[in-house]
Amino acid sequence: MIRFENLTLGYGSLTLIDSLSGEIPSGGLTALVGRNGTGKSTLLRAIAALGPKQRGEIILCGKRIEELSPTEMAKTVALVTTDKVRITNLRCRDVVALGRAPYTNWIGRIQPQDEAIVGEALASVGMSDYADRTMDSMSDGECQRIMIARALAQQTSIILLDEPTAFLDMPNRYELCTLLRRLAHEEQKCILFSTHELDIALELCDSIALISPPQLHILPTEEMVRSGHIERLFTTGIVRFDPATRSVSVKE
Repeated sequence: MIRFENLTLGYGSLTLIDSLSGEIPSGGLTALVGRNGTGKSTLLRAIAALGPKQRGEIILCGKRIEELSPTEMAKTVALVTTDKVRITNLRCRDVVALGRAPYTNWIGRIQPQDEAIVGEALASVGMSDYADRTMDSMSDGECQRIMIARALAQQTSIILLDEPTAFLDMPNRYELCTLLRRLAHEEQKCILFSTHELDIALELCDSIALISPPQLHILPTEEMVRSGHIERLFTTGIVRFDPATRSVSVKE
C-alpha cells in the first residue's frame, strides 16, 4: 500500500500537488492520469525516493520513505521507466536478473534460487522462450514485458510504471495492461502506472488517481466516472468526456 499524508510536490514556487492525503491499495491496478505537465512522473519519482517533495509524508507498506535504507527501498518498490534497453549481446535473462541485485552478496553473484526466481518472472509475463534472446532483437512490446519481469524478479510489494503503453500499438497496450491487472490481483501487489490512455484506464483499472492541479483525487474507477472529475478535467472547447459512454468525443 502507498499512503500519502499532507504531501505537497512541486518545483520552486510551482506547486503541482498540494496537501495530498490518501492511499493506493494493494491487490489492484491503479492508473495515474492527468494533463501534460501536471506532475505524473514527478509523483512516481517521489514515491520511488528519486525526486524531492516539498512537505508531507509518503508511507510505503507502513514505513516512511526516509526510514527505508537503499536496500530496503529496492526490496519495497520497483520502477519501470520508458527508457529502452537496446544493448547488443545483453540477454533478456540477464536484464531480469538485475532485479535480484538487492538480494545478492557484495559481488552480485546470482545463486540458484535467484535463477529460479528469474525463470518464474519470465514465465509470469509469458517470455520464457525469449530468455536467451538479446534485447536489441526485441520489439518495444517484448522489451516492456522483460522490464516488467525484472520488476517481478525484484519481489517488491509495489511496482511503479511511467507510461508503459507509450510507443505500443493498440492490441499491445491492452495486452500489457491486462497483464498488469492480473499480476496485481494474483500476487496482491500495488501497481500504479501513469498513462494518457483514458480508455484503457477506465476499462481495466480498479482505481484511478487523477491529477487536477493542485489536487490528486484517488477513487475506485466507477466512482471516479460518476464524480465528474474526469469530465471537468478533460472537457475543453473542442472535446468533451461523456460519463455515460465513458468516452471522449469531438464537440460538434
